[in-house]
Amino acid sequence: METLYLLIPISVVLVFLIALAFWWSLRSGQFDDMEGPAYRILMDDDRSSPAANASDDRPGAPPTDRRDS
Repeated sequence: METLYLLIPISVVLVFLIALAFWWSLRSGQFDDMEGPAYRILMDDDRSSPAANASDDRPGAPPTDRRDS
């Protein structure tokens, strides 16, 4: 029974330290997605939005690539 008086406070302190380490890792960006931006470059998105095409309302106007501007 005497060991419980020692083990319970030690376990509470250990849980507090683990929670503190987890909070720090969330705040410092340890779980950021490092592979997502690399794969996003490879995704080919050639479709343009309808709003970009509708802004040039001159008849016979050549299509413009609005991603570069």
